[in-house]
Amino acid sequence: MTRRFDFAVGRTNPETFPVDKMQRAASIAIEREYEALTNYHGRLGHPELRAIMATRESEREGVSVNPDSIALMNGSMQAVTLTAEALTSPGDTIICEEFTYSGTISAYRSLGIEMVGLPLDNNGMRVDLLESTLDRLGPKRKPKFIYALTTYQNPSGTVMSLERRAQLIRIAENYDIPIVEDNCYGDVHFDGDKPSALYALSDYAKIIYLCSLSKILAPGLRLGYLLARPPIFDQILERRHDAGGNYLAAAIVAELYRDGVWSLTDHLNKSLRVKKNLVVNGLANELHDICAWSDPAGGLFVWLRYPEDVDQKKLAELAAARNVHFAPGANFHINNDDRPYLRLAFGHVPDQDIRDGIPLLAQSIREARTSNAPKEFGDLYD
Repeated sequence: MTRRFDFAVGRTNPETFPVDKMQRAASIAIEREYEALTNYHGRLGHPELRAIMATRESEREGVSVNPDSIALMNGSMQAVTLTAEALTSPGDTIICEEFTYSGTISAYRSLGIEMVGLPLDNNGMRVDLLESTLDRLGPKRKPKFIYALTTYQNPSGTVMSLERRAQLIRIAENYDIPIVEDNCYGDVHFDGDKPSALYALSDYAKIIYLCSLSKILAPGLRLGYLLARPPIFDQILERRHDAGGNYLAAAIVAELYRDGVWSLTDHLNKSLRVKKNLVVNGLANELHDICAWSDPAGGLFVWLRYPEDVDQKKLAELAAARNVHFAPGANFHINNDDRPYLRLAFGHVPDQDIRDGIPLLAQSIREARTSNAPKEFGDLYD
């Protein structure tokens, strides 16, 4: 059978899914909560899992988090969509990174939102350009909110510096603009220290924080959450009409995490770190002379920049012929611009497939070039 080298879709490692622990948790949760499963549970969701997620946030961020400020969601994308529905009307403007999560782009497009993108560099969103962008837009096009993936940004893997986080909050507060911080990759962590989440840095009442269990545990659980202060918290939840999320999944995960989240999180991250290093080392062996790429301290993606002389259509055809699949940079650009980037997802890819697939991708990139010009850039963003 032909092997498929699938670097296209971002999901976590099935090899380390805690099957036995999840089975035990499911058995206990069903026996304990079968009566509750026959009811509707409203817009906040399973109280014990909200308490555990509040503890997760408190321990990571060093601030007290109230479980009643958390609403469980059917994945963080429900939070993305509900927030946008609550704060915008068709034709409204928001600000985000120029490259951002493709699901968010699709959601905003479907709602008729105009996205104004700020460039990225190695420290995340170019917040130094935010104020001039706001002034250029003027009061008639004042953004309804600023959306930012601050930690292990998708697709780039960048981490917004602490200085920029403080600057972002200051500018947003001065202009009275809400901030939507999407931290769905925050606990997929490999190396170094993480700057604090925006809500932990400020009492600004219009910070809306989104998080997820999809990236560190399993996307099929469809569990995420939204954290915000009133009145904006209630304004968002007024858009919710589903009578609450998946109570069974929440009950099972609450039992799984009864003794805390960090032991299992650290265990799962070990294998993801190995996979990330296999991708980065493979690229260094194969493409050091013509490409640049990220070496993220967390998350599920490596962001690759290739030469301008690569024929993108030919690259896609050559890679597909070798059964190598990736996500083109245009998927993540708010205007679908064909920039010379691609994203490599590694979380679910077997280690040997990474070792064997990266050379095939490299061969495809080299064969898709229309010249032999030397490398003309030093890193991802210069």
